[in-house]
Amino acid sequence: MARPSVRDVAERAGVSVGTVSHALNHPERVAQPTLDRVRAAIDELGFVRSEAARRLRHGGSSLVGVLVHDISNPFFTEAARGIEDRLREDGRIPMLGSTDSDPERERELMTLLAGMDVHGVIVTPSASTLDNLAVLAGRGIRVVLMDHPPISAELSTVSGDDVAGARAAVAHLIELGHRRIGFVNGPLTVRQAVDRRDGVIAALTEAGLDPEGSLTEIEAVSGGQGFTADAGAVGAAALLGGDPRPTALFCANDQLAIGAMREIRRRGLSIPGDVALVGYDDVSVASELITPLTSVRQPMREMGAAAADLLLSADGAVRHIVFPPELVVRESTAGK
Repeated sequence: MARPSVRDVAERAGVSVGTVSHALNHPERVAQPTLDRVRAAIDELGFVRSEAARRLRHGGSSLVGVLVHDISNPFFTEAARGIEDRLREDGRIPMLGSTDSDPERERELMTLLAGMDVHGVIVTPSASTLDNLAVLAGRGIRVVLMDHPPISAELSTVSGDDVAGARAAVAHLIELGHRRIGFVNGPLTVRQAVDRRDGVIAALTEAGLDPEGSLTEIEAVSGGQGFTADAGAVGAAALLGGDPRPTALFCANDQLAIGAMREIRRRGLSIPGDVALVGYDDVSVASELITPLTSVRQPMREMGAAAADLLLSADGAVRHIVFPPELVVRESTAGK
């Protein structure tokens, strides 16, 4: 038996197909008696356009778009779980997508979500997010920026203090006696990479060290991707091949640090005896590595839950939440 269609619903309710479409997508624009007839027809026929039918009965979409740079990155995986847990409390469901920090991919996903009339969107922005948001704003879809400081007076944000976190990481290495520090960063087209670099420079300057003499750095990429373990191995190889060799490496996230650790061991060097190593994010595996990794902790689930909470807030007020970083010292760092 064929599934009932919108046309079947229209015939049963004695209305036009356009009226059924309005009832499904914009019930507030349909007179209540007509809406009741359409609802009754849906029930009698067993018509299911799942999201639209739910919206008709309960008001508002159950779907929330969640766009992050890379869902395979453990930071975003943990943050997404925090989002999911908070949305579940409100009877809503996340739709996850990776933008790969590509403005075109981001716009494509936003257009798709706008066409589904999602309840809202949580996004880790790219360089072109403000321009891309027009496709959501045109439908009145609320947006919250995650893992990003404020960039608009109209958008709520949840972020960590990346400058402070990187400053703490490098200050720790300086306190341990390191004066030749390598920085394995991601592409500077990503805001986190810029802020963490600013923190590195600040720590060196505050310690009275000349960044040009004390720091070697690289924007590590492998296979067109940054912030991955493979990129970390590539970046570490480039820095460790220099003369003089850095005595410590700071990596802009833990994935980079894991790749750097692999390259350090491949060269027959010890951690932390030959090269001290610090990561960023403190993903769950950081403490379980053969040499547990010193890392800057971000409360990933809490950040995701906070972003979802802002999106679901009844008053819709713009708020900015900043989570302070915490340096977690483990066996991968030691004094020189």
